[in-house]
Amino acid sequence: MKLGLQLRLKQTLAPQLIQSLKMLQMPILQLEQTLRHELSVNPLLEEVDTLEPAEKTEDTSEVDLKETDKEIDPRFEKIDWESYFSDELDYQVKSTFERRTDEAYEQAPVLQKTLYDYLTEQLSFLKLSEEEHLIGEYVIGNISPRGYLVCSVEEMAAELKLPVEKVQKLVDHIRKFDPSGVGSRDLRESLLTQLEERGHKDTVAYRIVDQYINVLDKKSILQISRAMGIPFEKAQQAMDLIKSLSPSPAHGRFEGAALPIMPDLAVEKIGDEYVVIHNDKNSPRLRINPGYRQLLKAGNKTSKDTKKYIREKLEQARWLLNSINQRRSTMVRVMNAIVEEQQEFFERGTAFLKPLIMEDIARKVEMNVATISRVSNGKYVQTPQGVYEIKYFFNSGIANENGGEMSKRHVKRRIEEIIKAEDPAKPLSDQEIYRRLQAEGIKLARRTVTKYREELKILPARFRKRIVE
Repeated sequence: MKLGLQLRLKQTLAPQLIQSLKMLQMPILQLEQTLRHELSVNPLLEEVDTLEPAEKTEDTSEVDLKETDKEIDPRFEKIDWESYFSDELDYQVKSTFERRTDEAYEQAPVLQKTLYDYLTEQLSFLKLSEEEHLIGEYVIGNISPRGYLVCSVEEMAAELKLPVEKVQKLVDHIRKFDPSGVGSRDLRESLLTQLEERGHKDTVAYRIVDQYINVLDKKSILQISRAMGIPFEKAQQAMDLIKSLSPSPAHGRFEGAALPIMPDLAVEKIGDEYVVIHNDKNSPRLRINPGYRQLLKAGNKTSKDTKKYIREKLEQARWLLNSINQRRSTMVRVMNAIVEEQQEFFERGTAFLKPLIMEDIARKVEMNVATISRVSNGKYVQTPQGVYEIKYFFNSGIANENGGEMSKRHVKRRIEEIIKAEDPAKPLSDQEIYRRLQAEGIKLARRTVTKYREELKILPARFRKRIVE
């Protein structure tokens, strides 16, 4: 054991900076919740209903801090209390969006049944003994939100210390419930159940699922038709039927309602210019409550603990309001820079989106790339062309024959258009798509075509082949 001295350098972030970074990352709905929480826990904050500044008062006396207890943090002694509690300077967060009295608010989503609730309700309709009902509830509890049974009958029987036959009886009952295929152990069992309930048990589609489910993503329809010794047309019809089945028993049935997108920013054309507006119309307007000034003016009448508490809450309120204002100004600056770079997009639409990277905007607004990333991720902007996530405007470029660049999204859209226009009986290979793009002056590698096609979730040519009557 040895004693010694070590010198270490440690970098810490100021609380104000941490708070500013957190505020910048928040989407507008989360910011609104945070502000309302702070409003409820910090008595020095108050919400104002009007955007007009408070009326001036004739009271210009200074706060007497000479009687303050010495144990209070000395940094608070440097605060100009009158300037922060003055009625002239209410220190409130003001909105750049006008409130509209005739605005229609979207109704809150109604609470929906879960798959568990839906299956339990169907279970109650069966004539079961108390023991069977409890077994049924246990089985339903082991069904995933997608509708699959996550453990075997033997495992459930062992856990319940009951014969396997009793548990299997309830599993068989539940597999007849709606949605079709619920309680299946895997995709194969689910698809077979769905086909059986549709009356397609002794069909080509049933045989394909039963025998070839594990290779459907590797074999084309032609290969399956040859392996089964059936005409291509029958194999194609069977595959069309299989594609109409649900990929999981509960797919799309018990998902929560989609959350509305609330744009943080709006870009509007006023005259010949595009103006960026911060959309905080639903956020509370906060200011520091001037009423607490009287407590600090009271001198010895106010206890040192009360004064210390007020000072701490005042500091927190100032940090919060500064962080909100900084968030707004940062987002507006970044979006203004994006509008300048993507002027053609706002004028003419998505086909004219230019290649743009975050480093370009960071240099333009003299900010860190990480700051641009925080502004872009998870936040939306309302534009004349629609609502887009801010990071949508950032994308790499592809060279063209004119020496210029076009956006990656434009190239993807062109690949999608080429495939949509192809002959279903003779789908285009990636090599053929590559040649067409080259003929249009779009320079990219053959493997890049395959990469973009896969990102678009479009199948290879052999899987897209169809017989058209």
